[in-house]
Amino acid sequence: MSTFTESFAVNLTLAVLLVFSIVTWMLILARVWQSVRDARRDAAFKQAFWAAKDLHAGEAIARAQPGDLAALTVAGFEAISEDKEAPLSLDSLGDRKDILERTLKSQLQQIQHRKEYGLMALASIGSTAPFVGLFGTVWGIMHALQNISLSNSASLNIVAGPVGEALAATAFGIATAIPAVLAYNYGVRRVRTTVAGIDQFATDFLHLVMKSPYRAEKKADGKKDEGK
Repeated sequence: MSTFTESFAVNLTLAVLLVFSIVTWMLILARVWQSVRDARRDAAFKQAFWAAKDLHAGEAIARAQPGDLAALTVAGFEAISEDKEAPLSLDSLGDRKDILERTLKSQLQQIQHRKEYGLMALASIGSTAPFVGLFGTVWGIMHALQNISLSNSASLNIVAGPVGEALAATAFGIATAIPAVLAYNYGVRRVRTTVAGIDQFATDFLHLVMKSPYRAEKKADGKKDEGK
């Protein structure tokens, strides 16, 4: 075969690598947008939360704003809200600090899993794309050698074209893998630093709540209504 259209395997390899490349750049753009959005939300929430006059005002801010830190804070407030009518479960066992720590840890794990979305795909593409391209190259060279044997000629005009076309698959595979690997490495580091910052906020929030006589106003109002 002397052209790409004559080699189904090479063309299929290039098509697969093209899909890999499109997926890679879609994931990169999506993660960049998500990272910038989440960073702005969390920065705005932290500034507003620590400027609140008390925990009740901080809770209202958390419920009114989007973002990972706001969701974690809301989960923390709900965990320490006293509700005597709630059914007993393993999650409700322990003192106030244990329940809050367990809730914050669970919420932090959910945030981390959500932020790691797409990293496995980037790692897979980065590790397999060169081999996919190499497969296309080997297959193309094999057919090129067969064509050479059938033509009974090994001139440069006959060899250079098919071999060069086959080698393009390896080049395309490497070009697809490099952005995926770079994006994966950056994404892993970004997730680690972001989760570390959220974990530090969770620790500060835990210490603040343990030192403050916080009681959920909604639950207190409900008890008053029952006594009337």
